Amino acid sequence: MLDYLTLQGSTENPTFMTILFTVLLSFLLSSFIAFTYQKTTRYVKVPVDFLQSLILVSIVAAMVMQAIGDSLARGLGMLGALAIIRFRTTLKTPRNMVFTFASLAAGIACGVYGFVIGIIGTLGFCVTAFILRLSPMSKMSDLVGVLKFQVPKTSEDLAELEAILNRFCSKYTQIKYQIYTPKIKVAGEEHRKGSEKKIDYEYHFKLLNEADGRDLDTALSALETLESLKINFENFPENV
Repeated sequence: MLDYLTLQGSTENPTFMTILFTVLLSFLLSSFIAFTYQKTTRYVKVPVDFLQSLILVSIVAAMVMQAIGDSLARGLGMLGALAIIRFRTTLKTPRNMVFTFASLAAGIACGVYGFVIGIIGTLGFCVTAFILRLSPMSKMSDLVGVLKFQVPKTSEDLAELEAILNRFCSKYTQIKYQIYTPKIKVAGEEHRKGSEKKIDYEYHFKLLNEADGRDLDTALSALETLESLKINFENFPENV
């Protein structure tokens, strides 16, 4: 049986068994982190390259920490070498960044022989990620409704429109408000004089129940003065 004490070798001269155990443990911990990400992500398409990066970056971090050891000179040299490399890859969401840091932390813990810290920290992180995935904070859909329409400036249907939005939406906000005079063609020429002014509106909203989108469209279509009514749903993760 492998004696745990044999793994606590000198940081300046680690034994072969210490190096091997460090690499294997960092691989296992980062694989568990990648598995957790795959099972808890809200995205339908899981980026395979990102999953592989989560596993590989932990091993690289462990190697770097073992190579540096307790040497200040090695640390400064490694810092200078890494400063030459320009990392231009951007992570799409803060959650991806957190998982990358978790994998790095697991590798660093293994690299400095903090095996217990790495194991307990990784387990705590992954269990918390699964708990959050099952909580109300992790809704499968971040769909935000976009409502666009035109009304004459003299229209009195806006109060009724907001009453409909209050009935179907959990929250909404007005994004656009533009008054203009439509162009009319007279004898082949465009004129604005004499035309009734109109107003363009744009609202962003979230439905109380996503199945009520059709009912909302029916209620708004019943308003006579609304023109060019358009409703679509988009994903705006930065608004959540």
